[in-house]
Amino acid sequence: MGTVTVFGGMTDKMTGKVWLVGAGPSDPGLFTLKGREVLEHADVVVYDALVGQSILNMIPSEAKRIHVGKRASRHTMPQEEISRILVKEAQEGKRVVRLKGGDPFLFGRGGEELELLCEYGIPYEVVPGVTSAISVPAYQGIPVTHRDFCSSLHIITGHKKNETKKQTDADESGQPEDAEYNIDFEALVRTRGTLVFLMGVSSLGDICRGLLAHGMDADMPASILQKGTTAAQKRIVATVSTLEEEVKRQGIETPAIIVVGKVCALAERFAWYEKLPLAGKKILVTRPKELISTMAKKLREQGAEVLELPAIRTVPIRPNEILSECFDRISEYDWIVFTSPTGVRIFFDEMKDRKKDLRALSGARFAVIGSGTGKALEERGFFADLMPEIYDGQALGRELAKACRPGERILVPRAATGNRELIDELKKVENIKIDDVATYDTRYESQELIDERAEFENGNIDYAVFTSASTVRGFAQAAAGLDFHKVRAVCIGKQTKAAADALGMETYMAKKATMDSVVECVEELCCG
Repeated sequence: MGTVTVFGGMTDKMTGKVWLVGAGPSDPGLFTLKGREVLEHADVVVYDALVGQSILNMIPSEAKRIHVGKRASRHTMPQEEISRILVKEAQEGKRVVRLKGGDPFLFGRGGEELELLCEYGIPYEVVPGVTSAISVPAYQGIPVTHRDFCSSLHIITGHKKNETKKQTDADESGQPEDAEYNIDFEALVRTRGTLVFLMGVSSLGDICRGLLAHGMDADMPASILQKGTTAAQKRIVATVSTLEEEVKRQGIETPAIIVVGKVCALAERFAWYEKLPLAGKKILVTRPKELISTMAKKLREQGAEVLELPAIRTVPIRPNEILSECFDRISEYDWIVFTSPTGVRIFFDEMKDRKKDLRALSGARFAVIGSGTGKALEERGFFADLMPEIYDGQALGRELAKACRPGERILVPRAATGNRELIDELKKVENIKIDDVATYDTRYESQELIDERAEFENGNIDYAVFTSASTVRGFAQAAAGLDFHKVRAVCIGKQTKAAADALGMETYMAKKATMDSVVECVEELCCG
């Protein structure tokens, strides 16, 4: 019987495989490289509610998505049904990813799912995840161990295994609906170590009283940590005897974890995440689906939680007879003009597909609209001969018109919806030949996993960042019905701002049409 190779092993053609993947606490930077690689090749993704939004955005659009778990008493299906889904999809020859918040084996019931996979002979792998028991305290300035304070760490669930096995699946920060309470407080107190309670927020009072009743010092530092590694993270530090009252006074939202131990006293001193310029801010970044967002990376480095949502998708125009004719006489062009990184990418991809040697471009000079486009050109081995100080089509047209000589031929490979300002400026030069060629279409993109409209209506998003007018229009289509007056939009240039203004957004424009300038604008708005 033939075999096919899949991640890390060989499987029968008629049998798929299951990967139990830990998604970490929420921050996409804490999702493992292997986890991301496996997820990118999934046919089916079975996921829980506590998987971070940024991780959900990594799920391939063509993959079948099955949502199987919610937090606390709200649930979608029992554990037995989840396990049966994994078996069924794998038996159909699918690559199935069981995506869990945190780590799949830390109160994530991964072991129970493996039992059924083993029973049916389904191949599987486990990709561990970064657990919230360590990462969430770390983001709140609490080292779970410190040689001056403790010599052990203990991770406890606030509920024991449900004997009837009818509760919902819960990952390490969720809470089963009807599990029974069972903690050996006396043993925990004797350890004198750091105690981390997962799935125990509703039992906070019982936990604190149980520890006190079995000899824990009433002044022992204790904390509750809300939504760690996200913009909504919050820390309440008190003592075992006062934590419940402080939570009632200050309020807390789930998911949250409880940490008890002397290391909690270090939180204020060791806190680091909240000191980043954009900590506590959630920024929406729209982008073409096929591009890795440099903007998102820059904002995350400053501490923001970034929600990346594809607003547009660029598609090469094929067949493209006009472009083919241009390539046939490519050596005749004096200037080749690029107005976007996407235009650069598609142009050189088309050259390669047509087996055109790059030496055919040796006689041409290159003009680009801005630094991002210039960088994309440099990655193909060419440096721009012209780049305007103001990064827009009109400025590019004016500068290029000054540099052109009568009789020269100019090729402008760009989006089918490219604005006319560039061409209008070039036409002011007498006797030049302009081939304005559409090489790709821009299509609006939407997704089903995250309700963009609700994110704004609930006040979860501080600012939306737009790097082109087309991403503004794509966002408007994806969030149809939203009152756009609720959107505070940071725009990369005047055309992008005009598109946002037309929708009634509260708009701000970066001083320069660069990624760094946009980030600076966001920082000024958030911190100024």
